[in-house]
Amino acid sequence: MYLPPHDPHVDDPMRFKPLFRIHLMERKCATVECMYGHKGPHNGHIQIVKKDEFSTKCNQTDHHRMSGGRQEEFRTWLREEWGRTLEDIFHEHMQELILMKFIYTSQYDNCLTYRRIYLPPSSPDDLIKPGLFKGTYGSHGLEIVMLSFHGRKAKGTKITGDPNIPAGQQTVEIDLAHPLQLPDVESLRDFSELSRIVLEVQEQVRREEQEQEQRQEEEDGSPQAASQPQGGEGAKGDETAAGAEGMAQDKAPASQPFVLPMGVISRNEDYPRTCRVCFYGTGLIAGHGFTSPERTPGVFVLFDNDRFGFIWLELKSFSLYSRIKVSFQNAEAPSREAFDEMLKNIQLLAT
Repeated sequence: MYLPPHDPHVDDPMRFKPLFRIHLMERKCATVECMYGHKGPHNGHIQIVKKDEFSTKCNQTDHHRMSGGRQEEFRTWLREEWGRTLEDIFHEHMQELILMKFIYTSQYDNCLTYRRIYLPPSSPDDLIKPGLFKGTYGSHGLEIVMLSFHGRKAKGTKITGDPNIPAGQQTVEIDLAHPLQLPDVESLRDFSELSRIVLEVQEQVRREEQEQEQRQEEEDGSPQAASQPQGGEGAKGDETAAGAEGMAQDKAPASQPFVLPMGVISRNEDYPRTCRVCFYGTGLIAGHGFTSPERTPGVFVLFDNDRFGFIWLELKSFSLYSRIKVSFQNAEAPSREAFDEMLKNIQLLAT
């Protein structure tokens, strides 16, 4: 299992923890050992369910228990997962979220189902190289997000989740056709000024979507609509996005000063003080158990090839993302269609 570094050190390397191992014996036999817990390897089982999917089961879950009971298990998990003790965490809401995560993850006892994940395909026109990123999520700690590009949009899909937004959901969506021109640094410190800029673009996006829907309805009712080549609109959309993206990069300086507005909370104050370009985007928020989910406006901030950020306007919060530089072998998608299908499937699992 690859674990993110301890919060909020987003630039630190990933941590590695073995969960099971297989001993290949003679005559095509094999033994499986569960590595979960602190009492050493013990008897386990692996079953291949179908293509690109398998399950693990521990046959001796008593090896996962500690002499001090659940309290000792929780304190040990907290030191390993968060690098701190409960006494270090003064915020009551954060304590509650951490306890929820422990209860949720520990109940499985290493009896898990694994499904293959493809890394996103890349294109020379992409803003930066797509891939996996570690991101700060306030009291939830660090989570893993996959950044991928889809014509006019870029998507950040959660690979690890939390009690509010599960894995598989689109945590952020970036509108590459709507770059944002940030004000000078002094004006940027004023949250109301940034809010005004973002909400104006949100209204513009809403009007454009309405106009697009009206045009689509008119075309669908027109006799000429049937003679138009299929996929023409999608191709045009991709072209427009690439053009808008290129224009944004051409107009913007190589870097511009950046500072978070007053009142915006960041777990990591060590964010870059210059950025390349910003875009309008939306972020997904919800209550515990993924209740009442809604997409809210925000700002995607590209710092460099390996780091980006997102300002959650409604939450007055900032997430900083840093690229995971682990080399995963045989993780490339066989085709763009296979990657899109995988994204759709993991989102269905989350809902």
